[in-house]
Amino acid sequence: MARAQPSPEELLFTEPTPLGFSVRTTRRYWELLCRKHPEISDKRAEIRRCLREPEEVRRSRQDPQVYLFYRSHPPYHLTVVVRKLDGKGFIITSYLTDRIKEGERLWPASA
Repeated sequence: MARAQPSPEELLFTEPTPLGFSVRTTRRYWELLCRKHPEISDKRAEIRRCLREPEEVRRSRQDPQVYLFYRSHPPYHLTVVVRKLDGKGFIITSYLTDRIKEGERLWPASA
């Protein structure tokens, strides 16, 4: 079942990814993420850049429709977890982590 598209007023941002699909989030969902992970509340610009210009992207081992975007944020990695459904992506969560999870490496492409 396709998710309803948010209205322009609800949409907070949409970012293209190097994997050929865009990722969006709504204002309401962003507020929920910031309550759950307060460490990202001031990192909206970094999260958008992580989607546009990731240093690495991996596919989840548990769910092939889930992608993990990473950018270095010393001493951690900024992680943006995205689900792709019907050719469009949306943020599931975002957080800081000390390690990159296992999974198929999609970006940059393996040599």
